[in-house]
Amino acid sequence: MEHVFTTQDHEDLRQRVREFAERVVRPLIPEMEASRTALVGLSRLIAEQGWIGATIDPVYGGMGAGHLAKTIIIEELARVSGAMGAMVQASQLGVAKIVHFGDETQKRTWLPRIARGEVLPTIAVTEPGSGGHVAGMESNAVRDGDDYILNGRKVFVGNSHVGDLHGVVVRTGPGSKGMTAFLVEADRPGFSLAKQVPSMGLHGFSFGELIFDNCRVPAANRLGEEGDGLAVAYSSSVLYGRLNLMAVSLGIHQAVYEETARYCREVHRYGKPLGHLPNIKIELGRILQRLTLARQSAYLAAHLLDNGRPCDVELMAAKLFNVESSIESAQAAMKMHAACGLLTDRPLERYLRDAFHIYAPAGTSEIQALRLGEFALGENRGQWSERLADLVRTPQPNPQQTELDPVGELV
Repeated sequence: MEHVFTTQDHEDLRQRVREFAERVVRPLIPEMEASRTALVGLSRLIAEQGWIGATIDPVYGGMGAGHLAKTIIIEELARVSGAMGAMVQASQLGVAKIVHFGDETQKRTWLPRIARGEVLPTIAVTEPGSGGHVAGMESNAVRDGDDYILNGRKVFVGNSHVGDLHGVVVRTGPGSKGMTAFLVEADRPGFSLAKQVPSMGLHGFSFGELIFDNCRVPAANRLGEEGDGLAVAYSSSVLYGRLNLMAVSLGIHQAVYEETARYCREVHRYGKPLGHLPNIKIELGRILQRLTLARQSAYLAAHLLDNGRPCDVELMAAKLFNVESSIESAQAAMKMHAACGLLTDRPLERYLRDAFHIYAPAGTSEIQALRLGEFALGENRGQWSERLADLVRTPQPNPQQTELDPVGELV
């Protein structure tokens, strides 16, 4: 599966992750589907492979392999289990906030432990009453001597029920510049989790609710300065979230294609394989077309990000296309399977359920299109990938300020 943007080291990494996913993850899918809760043990085991540290500098014990390597890791895990691809992508969001805004003490304290798989980080921004409108958040932190006291709720937090270190953006003042980010350990008094609610798909992954009730956090746990919270949220969502989520979509898309091609070869109609029917062959060809273009857009965005190039447009376009095309291919595959696609002894219905989960995070398709329209009209306020270029540029593997958006949408 060589690609113009990948090196032999990338492809070797792909094979290692694929082998692990087939050998370790695939046998546990029935358990994940039956329990519909976070599979903590498997999440820990995947983290112990060192893959959460793909973009962490080797000086802190990470791979230093870059965003394209990270994309391949997530893609290959999602090809087998969308839930475990989502687990790794959510952990990477937690990495971003420390890489970009952590001080040296925070980096040396947490990044090596994350790279070794001892700590799973998260990013917590969304609230029940504000959704993707970040500036509408109401959770708050009040300074009290050398501490801050946090109160409020965060929802749809990836890795909520397996995370050890939550990156929480809360309000410390008014407006878009009145938000601040903190590192909150999962065992800190005043922090709790709501009961995990089963979801339509991504069984084995958790994206639940965090509760802060007079949770006292040392000022040393603050990420950056007071008022940097929106930038922390953007660095995680724009630079990592869009790319990570398209990688999950890409892995699911690959699985849809492989399963459908297999079905078309193995099932016979009118004395010949189903794929011999012209209409079936055309639909299978369209799935491969969408998959090919989806991978090209994802790898291009990752390549530009690795090289410190402005690439907000490419990230938005690729997230939009990967999500939409994976859902379209999964729906087409369901039609080709007909009633057989509805049975749970086949994985296709799982792929379709999982594909829909990637639509909303880091901005819906409509929000991506809206932002692209702003770029087309010259209404954008600069590019986050350009503002943080020095922070996101990472070595190519031999195996990132203008006025902030006052609306404060996490897209």
